[in-house]
Formats: sequence, structure tokens, C-alpha cells
Amino acid sequence: MFSFFFKKENRLEELIYKYLENFQLIYENFEKAVFSCINEPHCKEFNFLKEQTDKHESKADDIIEEINDLMYSKVLIPDSREDIMNLLHGLDKIPGDLEIVLFMMKYQKLVIPEKFMKDVQDLITVSIEACETLSKQITGFIKKESGTRGFMKIIDKHESHCDYIEKRLIQKIFTSNIDPFVKLQLKELILCMGDISDRADKISKMVNILSMKRRV
Repeated sequence: MFSFFFKKENRLEELIYKYLENFQLIYENFEKAVFSCINEPHCKEFNFLKEQTDKHESKADDIIEEINDLMYSKVLIPDSREDIMNLLHGLDKIPGDLEIVLFMMKYQKLVIPEKFMKDVQDLITVSIEACETLSKQITGFIKKESGTRGFMKIIDKHESHCDYIEKRLIQKIFTSNIDPFVKLQLKELILCMGDISDRADKISKMVNILSMKRRV
């Protein structure tokens, strides 16, 4: 009986690591997609990388479903099940945020003007760094390693940096002489990009709370 329980618990950890590996593929393909054709959203490479991002996001949903089935077959006590599933469902919203950005770039045919290019690239780079750090934080939490709070502080700095870039960029957009409708499109795109680090920051704080609960 006990060996069966531990096998299921080990399988749960394997699935979480599998999800995190897939999560990494999602944000890496997202970053490549944005940078490959940031000023030409109709290029073939953009479309390919967007499709890859969508494929890995679909796989992530399948992994979450398998984890959910395993969790509710009594592999963990009820409180622990709820904590882990809330964490994973929160994390799983980030791929959705990434998909929205790529969707907007492709179907709204958004081209980033040269004057805003550097800020947009910085915003994406720091957002992806927040995702990378979050993945490390969750891995450490699952392995019961120390350093959860340190990762949280790093992600908090990334989020603050993104917030600064986001506000500066929107200010530049609305003080420029580009078409008013394009201004609104770009503002919406920038806000969606900003959601990535916001989400990572919230999940990071959740991980820190779970880490503290474990020590009580």
C-alpha cells in the first residue's frame, strides 16, 4: 500500500517537472517569435514559432489534466491538493498571456515602429527572465530546497522593471505623431506584454506562501 502511494507521489513530481520543461519551451518559442519578426509579423518564421508555442501550450493543458486526475486519486491530502492545483492553474495562465500577445501581433497586423523597438525588446526580455526565475523557484520548491524567498525578490524586481518600461513606452506612444488608432492598438499590446511579469510576480508570491506553510 505504502509503495503504491509513493509511486503515485513520484509520478506527480515527474509530471510537474514535465510541465515546467514544457513551460520553458513555450516562453522560449514565444520570445523567438516576437524577436524574429517584431517589425514584420507576417514572416514565415513568426508563423512557425507561433504554431510551436500553440502546440506546447496544448501539451501543457494535457499535462495539467493528467496531474489533476492523479491529485484527486488521493495522492496528497486535500489541503495539499488544493494548494498545488491553485499554483499550477495560476502558472498555466502565463502561456495564455503569451498566446494573446502573438495573436494580436498576427491578426491585428501590428508592426512595432522603429522608435519603440528597443523598449519593446527590453520589456519582452525582462518578462521572459521573470518566467525563467519562476520556473527555477517552483523547481526548488518541489525539491524542498531553500531560496524560495530569494527567487521571489528577483521576480519582484523584474516586475517593477517591466512596469517602468511599460509606463515609459505608453507615454512615448501617446506623445508620438503616429496614427491615433495605431496608438490604441500598441497600448493594448504593451499592456498585454506587461501582464506576463505581473502574473509571474503573483505566482511567485504564492510559491513563497506555500513554502512558509510547509515550515509551519
